[in-house]
Amino acid sequence: MRIVQWTAILLLFCLCDARLDFWNGKESTHNHNKVNDLNPNKFSPVIFIPGCGGNKLQARLNKAIVPHFFCWKNNDYFDVWLDPTQMVPLEIDCWVDNMKLSYDNVTRKTRNTPGVEFKLPEFGRTEDLEWVDTTPIVDRYDYGAYYYSIAHALVDRGYARGYTLFGAPYDFRRGPNENKDWFLRLKELVEYSYKMNDNIGVTFIAHSMGGRMLLHFLQQMPQEWKDQYVKQMITLSTPWGGSIQAIQAISVGYDFGANVIQNIKMKQVQETCPSVVWLMPSKHFWKQDEVMVTMNKKNYTLQNIDQFFYDIGLKNAVEMRKDLEPFDDFTAPGVEVHCLYGENVGDTVERLDFGAAYNQYPTIILGNGDGTVNRRSLIGCGHWENSDSQGEHKIYQHAYPNVEHYNLLSDAGPINYILSKLTGDHDYPRSTERPSSNMMKIRLF
Repeated sequence: MRIVQWTAILLLFCLCDARLDFWNGKESTHNHNKVNDLNPNKFSPVIFIPGCGGNKLQARLNKAIVPHFFCWKNNDYFDVWLDPTQMVPLEIDCWVDNMKLSYDNVTRKTRNTPGVEFKLPEFGRTEDLEWVDTTPIVDRYDYGAYYYSIAHALVDRGYARGYTLFGAPYDFRRGPNENKDWFLRLKELVEYSYKMNDNIGVTFIAHSMGGRMLLHFLQQMPQEWKDQYVKQMITLSTPWGGSIQAIQAISVGYDFGANVIQNIKMKQVQETCPSVVWLMPSKHFWKQDEVMVTMNKKNYTLQNIDQFFYDIGLKNAVEMRKDLEPFDDFTAPGVEVHCLYGENVGDTVERLDFGAAYNQYPTIILGNGDGTVNRRSLIGCGHWENSDSQGEHKIYQHAYPNVEHYNLLSDAGPINYILSKLTGDHDYPRSTERPSSNMMKIRLF
């Protein structure tokens, strides 16, 4: 039981000659007829866009200073996200020091801990989005699955990794302002997969914060480009208007339900991540005078939330918030939208009450949502209907009662919906496919 508990930490945060060469920075010169043989049904090519914590990260170390004598000072690239063995007591201090960022209010950018160099998964591949932690835990149960259930279902029905199925990993610790290269590479990947599949429009499948990243990308693209290259976007559990849980993560830390490590350890990473700040409640979804936090008989709303962070000594959160204000844009994407989300999960954070003074264990006032994102934010895509920027592109919303934020990726309902839009099937799970009950119950942003 202890082993299974530790795997809950994930809540935090054969290629043949015709396969994709895109991630090597060059366009494939392979015979496109051979590629087309792998897409005889003319399926729309799919690009997965992960949320916060939704792809692996590797780090290489050359550090002069470490928190404990047993922490690595020097090491070649290794999985820093995610390896639960690095997050046990004491070891987690090494992990925090490797994972956290430092903010520079002059350059308005973040940097890694000195001596830590990060490497992203190969762009275009799906493997490191399907399994964030590949450590086998208990027999056939591996609790590191992320996009695996969806990818496996698509491959079983005719999709092929590297031909019709792609992934777009990024440094999820940072916000869109520090991921500019990712948007350029995503455009190239869309155009590549479109051309590779006889000019069939692309389908995006985005989870959580990935939906926000995708929205910003589409807002920057000309309508003519979107009409040519994009068939549809399918979003899962996207916090269109942010989440109160982001305030919790920044102010006291959030262990994503693991209950096996101190929140303060998570806070030491989460408070340094602009991406978490970006996921705070938006002015488009919360009223200016709506109370989100109470402390020492003082109410904090959107009007004075910056003062809350000053009051608890987190001035960098205020500066990051200023940097990300231009990215709080809720203009419609201008493509067909399928917006899937869970609801009626009763432990969604609605408000924090610290009582007389700041402490690590505020009272949590709960409300409706998917356990991570508030319902008002999840259904935000509906506001685009009849907007000028959406034009005639349809918007479809589907709620899944009692399905948690992360579990939407492995639940039969959403997977069958996705299959119906891509392959025409509605038969998940088949006998060869792992049912959702075997998957990890986690809540990544």
